[in-house]
Order: sequence, then C-alpha cells, then structure tokens
Amino acid sequence: MKILVSNIGSTSFKFRLFDIASSAETELASGGADRIGGAGGCLKLAVGGRSARSDRDFADHGQAIEFVMSQLVAEGALTSADELDAVAFKAVVGGGSPPVCMVDDALLARMEYFVPIAPVHNPPYIAAMRLFGRVLPNVALVAAFEDGFHTTMPPRRQLYACPPDWSDTHGVRRYGYHGASHRCIAQKLAKLMPDARRVISCHLGGSSSICAIRDGKSVATSMGLTPQSGLAQGTRVGDFDPFGLKLMAERTGRDMDDLLAELGNRSGLAAMSGTSGDIRDIEAGLAAGDPRCRLTLEVFTTGIRDYLGAYLVELGGADAVAFTGGIGQHSPLVRAMALDGLGFAGIAMDAEANEKTQDQGRIDAAGSNTALWVLPTNEEIVVARLAAEFLTEQS
Repeated sequence: MKILVSNIGSTSFKFRLFDIASSAETELASGGADRIGGAGGCLKLAVGGRSARSDRDFADHGQAIEFVMSQLVAEGALTSADELDAVAFKAVVGGGSPPVCMVDDALLARMEYFVPIAPVHNPPYIAAMRLFGRVLPNVALVAAFEDGFHTTMPPRRQLYACPPDWSDTHGVRRYGYHGASHRCIAQKLAKLMPDARRVISCHLGGSSSICAIRDGKSVATSMGLTPQSGLAQGTRVGDFDPFGLKLMAERTGRDMDDLLAELGNRSGLAAMSGTSGDIRDIEAGLAAGDPRCRLTLEVFTTGIRDYLGAYLVELGGADAVAFTGGIGQHSPLVRAMALDGLGFAGIAMDAEANEKTQDQGRIDAAGSNTALWVLPTNEEIVVARLAAEFLTEQS
C-alpha cells in the first residue's frame, strides 16, 4: 500500500512516500518544497538513494503539490499519481474527531470550527486537504490527528473544571498533541524493553510536550486544549493564567487577537532569552554569560521536571524515560538539567553517556531503577501505519 504522508506548513510542504506491506515498510521517497508563495523557493527530493534539488518558485501549495507529484513519477517512485493508495495527513486539531478518518466535508467543517484555537495549524491543513482532493481526485485522503493517541486518557485527565456545557457543547477540553511522536516512542520501547510498562516520553523541540504512557497507551500529557499550552515552547508561552489577558487588555488598550498573537508567536523561549528561541542559540548565550539565557533554560527545564514529577506519581514510578525531538536528542544540557537530583526517585543519569549520546542510546547510570533513553522519533511512519490500518479495516 503506497501512502504519501503530507506535513504542511504555512510556506512549506514536506512529504515522505512509503510502501506499507504486512511483511515490510519501505520509504520510497522524501523531500519538501519551501518558501511557497515567495521568491527563492526550491524542491528537495530523495528517491532510491539519489538526491536532487530544483530551484523553483511556487505560487501556492497547489502548484507545489502538482510539481512534487510529477517529479515522483519522473524519478520512478510512482508509475503514476493514481498508483497512490492514499495521502495521509499528520493533522493537528480535530477537536474530538475520530483519531483516524477519511477527509470529507464534515471533517473539514469540524476543523474549521477549531481554527480559533489552532490558527497556525488548522488553516494550512484544511487548504492542503482541499488541494489534494482537487489534484488527486481518485486517491483516498486520510487524516491522522495528533490528539488521537491521547483518547485513552481517563476523563479526570481530559476535563477542565469549567461548566460542563463548555466541554459537552463547545469542545473545550484537554486533547493533547504530538501523538504520533509519543506513539512512536511507545512502540520503539515496546521492542527495546518489552517489560517497560510505565514510560514517560519527553518530546522536546520548537514545540514540546511530555506524555505518561502505561502499557503503550497515553494516560496523561502536558498539552491541553491547544498546542499553545503545557511547557514553554520556542515562540509560544505555554501554560498561562487567562486572566493575565484581561489585565494586559485593560492596561495597554490592546485587543484580544493582538495579545493572543503575541503569546502564540512572539513569546516562549525566544521572548525570555532575547534570542531566536532555538535551544542552540540559548545555550550559546548561556556560555557567554547571558543571565536571560540561563533563566530561560531554568524555566524550560523546571517545566519538564514538574511534569516528570507528576507523571511519576501518575504511573507509580517509571520503567523508562525517553527523550526525543530536536532538543531531546541533541541537548545533553537540557537532559542533565531535567534529570538533576532525581536519585530519590531511583533515577540516575550517567553524565559521560549523556554527553556522548546525540542520536540513540541509553544514558542511565549503573544502579538506576529507571532506564533513560535518547531515541529518534519518526512521526511520518506512524501516520503511514495508521492510515494503512484504517484503509485495510475499511476495505
């Protein structure tokens, strides 16, 4: 079953093409188009060990999609566009939609309803789904929502203490995100440590979340109603008292949309540190003695520690803690700060192993009751698998 996994950004279109069979999973191609809608665009394409770059401007996502499909055929990854069994989307906010489902008008309307809480994520996905439907009218379109992995959380972890009709009528509840990544970590650890029933997955990057996993299923996660919640993000505030908005509105005269845009796009690690928000820039600032960068790292890792503590209580301890994502894999400093002083909980890190590990490996010290892992995630293969399973069940 040949499935193209689409990852859409406001000015980008990334993809991976898989052949999913019962006996094997093969990546046939990958790549992406960037600077869509502007100048200086290009398409990067890797097929069968060959890599190519085409400098080309794309007026919109539809034009980029059409060009990508033509190049996949020209490079032999597909005999024709109709050879595709499905295009699968790593969609973000479905607001209680089925975890995996066909893209249709009802689903698009549901995603439109939740645009106010996902103004950055939902509009480009809605547009891309419609574009793929136009460009590939004979190919199934499947949405795999990021909150789908968290539907196993108990009600006490899903509900806010607000009037019930907010949730029942309007869908205000904790959904959680990064589901494909946390699912991937759960699946990897099931193979690496079959006896690890209690897992804490730390997806740390430009967007970060923590997930408590029991027997392969999510039981708690740090993000709530929106991807703007939970840990401080690269440019997003994370958890924030909503009444602070009222104070800012009354004292500054700014409207709600303006304030929310600042919290959602110009806050987080970037605002605190005075840098881009990239952890490498923040660590460089720390090395240069910048107190803002030190405080930013302390705020970020304190948030990680808060959730680690909560989820150790939720799970009754942890058999494994895994770090993934750009920061989780490549920042020994963040890992060390997050794990510092946890010996009382039976968690001990090997400092030398932590410094050396950048891709995959164990960083727990001898005698640690909890295994500590650094693991790469692969959200796209998870989405491809979910789409293949869904289509097989539907046939």
